[in-house]
Amino acid sequence: MAMARRSASRLLSSFRPFSLLLQPLNDAPSLAAAAAAASARRGMSSASALRARDEKEVARWRESMDRMRNIGISAHIDSGKTTLTERVLYYTGRIHEIHEVRGRDGVGAKMDSMDLEREKGITIQSAATYCTWNGYQVNIIDTPGHVDFTIEVERALRVLDGAILVLCSVGGVQSQSITVDRQMRRYEIPRVAFINKLDRMGADPWKVLNQARSKLRHHNAAVQVPIGLEEEFEGLVDLVELKAYKFEGGSGQNVVASDVPSNMQDLVMEKRRELIEVVSEVDDQLAEAFLHDEPIQANQLKAAIRRATVARKFIPVYMGSAFKNKGVQPLLDGVLDYLPCPMEVENYALDQKKSEEKVLLAGTTAEPLVALAFKLEEGRFGQLTYLRIYDGVIRKGDFIYNVNTGKKIKVPRLVRMHSNEMEDIQEAHAGQIVAVFGVDCASGDTFTDGSVKYTMTSMNVPEPVMSLAVSPISKDSGGQFSKALNRFQKEDPTFRVGLDPESGETIISGMGELHLDIYVERIRREYKVDAKVGKPRVNFRETITQRAEFDYLHKKQSGGQGQYGRVCGYIEPLPSGFDGKFEFDNMIIGQVIPSNFIPAIEKGFKEACNSGSLIGHPVENIRIVLTDGASHAVDSSELAFKLASIYAFRQCYAAARPVILEPVMMVELKVPTEFQGTVTGDMNKRKGIIVGNDQEGDDTVVVCHVPLNNMFGYSTALRSMTQGKGEFSMEYLEHNTVSQDVQMQLVNTYKASKGTD
Repeated sequence: MAMARRSASRLLSSFRPFSLLLQPLNDAPSLAAAAAAASARRGMSSASALRARDEKEVARWRESMDRMRNIGISAHIDSGKTTLTERVLYYTGRIHEIHEVRGRDGVGAKMDSMDLEREKGITIQSAATYCTWNGYQVNIIDTPGHVDFTIEVERALRVLDGAILVLCSVGGVQSQSITVDRQMRRYEIPRVAFINKLDRMGADPWKVLNQARSKLRHHNAAVQVPIGLEEEFEGLVDLVELKAYKFEGGSGQNVVASDVPSNMQDLVMEKRRELIEVVSEVDDQLAEAFLHDEPIQANQLKAAIRRATVARKFIPVYMGSAFKNKGVQPLLDGVLDYLPCPMEVENYALDQKKSEEKVLLAGTTAEPLVALAFKLEEGRFGQLTYLRIYDGVIRKGDFIYNVNTGKKIKVPRLVRMHSNEMEDIQEAHAGQIVAVFGVDCASGDTFTDGSVKYTMTSMNVPEPVMSLAVSPISKDSGGQFSKALNRFQKEDPTFRVGLDPESGETIISGMGELHLDIYVERIRREYKVDAKVGKPRVNFRETITQRAEFDYLHKKQSGGQGQYGRVCGYIEPLPSGFDGKFEFDNMIIGQVIPSNFIPAIEKGFKEACNSGSLIGHPVENIRIVLTDGASHAVDSSELAFKLASIYAFRQCYAAARPVILEPVMMVELKVPTEFQGTVTGDMNKRKGIIVGNDQEGDDTVVVCHVPLNNMFGYSTALRSMTQGKGEFSMEYLEHNTVSQDVQMQLVNTYKASKGTD
């Protein structure tokens, strides 16, 4: 009997992972022992009793996974993401008071925990939280809307199972809405849409729904119809359940259900039929019932919408006004009803032991640990690393392995995040988003328990487009200044730090003016270092337009061992659409150059490409082919061949007709129609190419492609041209060739600065 009790206790200890979401089974060992003893008395083996117990535990664990959602809230700037998250936290009981994004009470929204975010009324860093709604656990990441902080959206979507795309009922589908939707497609995220701000003047949800179909290619339909619009917006009619909802109480916390208003019956039935038709196009079960003209029950329609949404074939559209506390609770119900639980999403890892073979992760606690570090933050207690757990269990005090660096690390502290607050936990399992302290790693590293060598696929990191020269005003604060730059570079993959070889200045690069301004301000506030900032500089690139041959002999004799290396071949532009910016091909037949020197030759060419001779910027889209060469038995070395490569590149670069590439931005302008002529005239002066022109009420929306170099100080110019009524958003599009006159001007400026140096 004692043996049975001990074996039961040992076996049950392996089920500790279930304790996090399920109620802790404090008396589990004694219960298991009692169950085993009773089984033995009935002539049933304790092993089979324990097997039954195992199955029961697995079933309970599966149920807990079904009751979990990992979602992100993303949208264009100022569409109401943070306001929506604030209401979600209030209705789920996570916070007990609502504060506004630009709150006069000096508190600000819960998810905007940085002082800078509260001052500017924008989200700068994505923030994680969790809440409970109708017995489901919902992990939420609120992301920034400004294009300069696009990496925050990118890495949040990389680890989430579903998302809410927020659209403004007045602004409609804007430039950043398109970018965010593209990111969701990249990571294959099922989503629901929420048309916000129905209380505003000019609100038109049906226009926005059609824009989502035409601009975002969404296969969507409304699952709600608003009762009134603008000041008369009172509530919503649910097209699935055919119920009307109004939101009463001081903060809209009381949801009152009633029958559909009689004056809306025709509209509601028309929109419900449209919903059924659209879902039938992508769901066979519903299509069969629809074609046979059978009455469609609410549970039938709900199941069909869930199947189509999880399969990413359909996007249900919700409506409301987060600011006026209307429509948030039904949206939360929609997240539970239609977005997938962690087990319904396929996640793949790359097995490093089998030359990066793709492995489908089971997403269970029985598998070895696989977790991805997707975001880093410098907290009060050291580095805070956000982890998404894909497989297995992580416990406080466990040893985990960083697959990317090979280091073994102990988990000193495990927490769940609620914006900038944290709750200590003992363990977490597959499907959860948690954070660990004191773990040194980089964004994108994968952690395992050491039994497998899996890495998760990396996230897409855009290239920086703008640079600033920065230096501390006081020489004594150099240490703090370096510490700040190192930390920011580790936290944000789009923030780069370099040194200008000519001037010796520290150069910071990022996604735009606001991005870099925020970091300069954070250096001042968080590290008490006043920094001197140079004029913003554009990240130009150089490339070649035709093939050019090289044949260079590097020969040096200065007593003792000399240097000897000869390289022959050609450089040529990479074909358009090629995935990569530099390619090196060794086409030498035989051993005229020993194979151990080839990596040094490639390294030399790569180094030479870091600085082109036109304006000293990196050279891209180039293919270097090595066809011949010569070596010396004594004098050849890696250094000799590396130097030969650098000089060979410089020798033939001018013959390849190099050109300068500049970053071109996609700019979306929204201005009152009366100022359209002035604004478009100014855009033409800035060498902008207008690619789109739409009318939205009294406003004109102009989309154009403009060189970044011509966009400095544009916000001030636009304000003065439109009496402060115009607005614009800008995001990186591509690097494109500059005109001949601009190239001459840039080259002359570069030569003049070299001359003065």
